[in-house]
Amino acid sequence: MSQSTVLVLGSDPPPALDRLTGRARVIFTDEAGLAGRLPTADVLLAWDFTSEAIREAWPERGPKPRWVHTASAGVDQLLCPALVADDTVVTNARGVFEQPIAEYVAGLVIAMAKDFYGSWELQRQRRWQHRETLRLAGTRAVVVGSGPIGRAIGSTLLALGVKVELVGRRERPDDPHFGLVHAADALNGLLPHADWVICAAPLTDATRGLFGKEAFGLMPPRARFVNVGRGPLVVEPDLIAALREWRIAAAALDVFESEPLPADSPLWDVPHLIVSPHMSGDTLGWRDALAEQFQDNFDRWAAGEPLANVVDKRLGYVPVQ
Repeated sequence: MSQSTVLVLGSDPPPALDRLTGRARVIFTDEAGLAGRLPTADVLLAWDFTSEAIREAWPERGPKPRWVHTASAGVDQLLCPALVADDTVVTNARGVFEQPIAEYVAGLVIAMAKDFYGSWELQRQRRWQHRETLRLAGTRAVVVGSGPIGRAIGSTLLALGVKVELVGRRERPDDPHFGLVHAADALNGLLPHADWVICAAPLTDATRGLFGKEAFGLMPPRARFVNVGRGPLVVEPDLIAALREWRIAAAALDVFESEPLPADSPLWDVPHLIVSPHMSGDTLGWRDALAEQFQDNFDRWAAGEPLANVVDKRLGYVPVQ
């Protein structure tokens, strides 16, 4: 049997794919060379998961990879009508980022509750100013996104004593961990009672612009908002207005409509907003974990076994079982 060809849409540093030596022909390409190489590949590894080149280069007809794996949880950067319509299997990096992102969100929640930013600023000014901060236990969080990342966030917040309302695409009344998972249409009824609103939803046609003027208007003035999902889930000018007009207390964004965030973006100077550069899931060793995950799935593919983390291309994510 001839070797399979694995095409890697790469970025620095390249993935360590030592386990494929002698089993597959591994070819690296940049965005410019992708379209020309796609017809020769059996498998495409989207190592540069920020690239949108796959959407532009994916052929409507002719030879194409039978399997595409993205080294990210979200698949919105690569899905296009032609890829959705054909029989190519798409898998993602589910299992790598969940707990790191949950820890990151918990850190943000604690930092905002305990006003760490205020303490750092007062220290910089050499000012001794006693304050009272928020007790976290007993507060209420609405976590939007009931996939693995949202569930990990919810579980971590529960461990801190926070009451968690989990929101998914559809209602699940007998969830073993959260009890009731609310349907998406219940969100507006939950927002007025939230101390924390955490967005961890996938980016789909249904969720684009989910958090805009209406959603921020429903939140109480004490609410803090965190987005670790995708930038386009938030209407950024509406969030800026909500913060500047004190309609919500604070926010933290790890993802943005445009990345890297331009130096002239008004988001840099918004009061009570924490900006981080899409790093919530990136812990030491994360690239090695992504490479190992892909190679584990390649073992399944080469053996003719079902792949892990198969994306429902029409939904835009891996369905929760």
